[in-house]
Amino acid sequence: MSEIQRPGALYQQVAAAIREAILSGEFTPDSLLPSEAQLMARYQVSRPTVRNAIAALRAEGLIDVRHGKGSFVRSDGQPSLTLERRISRTAEGKFVMPNGDIWQESEEPSTYRTHTTKDTGRLLQLNEEEALFGCDRLLIDPSTGTRAMHRTLIPFATAEAVPFLAEEPCKRPAAIYRLLTQDGHKLTWTETVRAHMPLPDERTALRLPDATPILHVTRVTHAADDHPLFLEELRFGADRAELAYRITADKQPARRTRA
Repeated sequence: MSEIQRPGALYQQVAAAIREAILSGEFTPDSLLPSEAQLMARYQVSRPTVRNAIAALRAEGLIDVRHGKGSFVRSDGQPSLTLERRISRTAEGKFVMPNGDIWQESEEPSTYRTHTTKDTGRLLQLNEEEALFGCDRLLIDPSTGTRAMHRTLIPFATAEAVPFLAEEPCKRPAAIYRLLTQDGHKLTWTETVRAHMPLPDERTALRLPDATPILHVTRVTHAADDHPLFLEELRFGADRAELAYRITADKQPARRTRA
């Protein structure tokens, strides 16, 4: 039996004691926590107190509650999938993504017309309410079960200037890259990554456990003059996948010497 003698609400004291047991290794990753009855006896508290403590630890992301099985300590292992964020091009001009072959579409892509928001307008260097073609895909990696939400946003001006793109704006990114290069564009890309807690629809679509943030990857394809041509967004659970980048050194321009 463990004595609870700390200040604060009783359930918070119990949560702190269980947290210490997890962090000290007494309750190991992926292990089943003692039952409610066992925790009640261990800490000499009521069932509601134990349930509130478990709820608090679940909100912190320390435990998962699996219906019909009990409460489990969250794994501290590495993500099951590494996504390499680079682009290759074959001699025939075809663009190849290093992870392009792993994803399967979980459902039919959704094509729609939308408009820029404050955030997407900033990335595309457009005003708000500018017309866009949108395409949403729900992807799954069959080998790990990792799910991802992918979105492309193409300004009308880009789509209408490139043959065949306006008729079929829901092409995969590699196909869009090829259409743009065939139209004479020399492409470059910029990419940013941020984390945020999921919205309800994101949590449902990605099947995320409690207290799991999303990694939100934003890639902008630019023309030679650095003008944005279209935007991609990729979202997935931070517990399932990680990003890997290849970094190369840029050549610095030669310094001019004074005569």
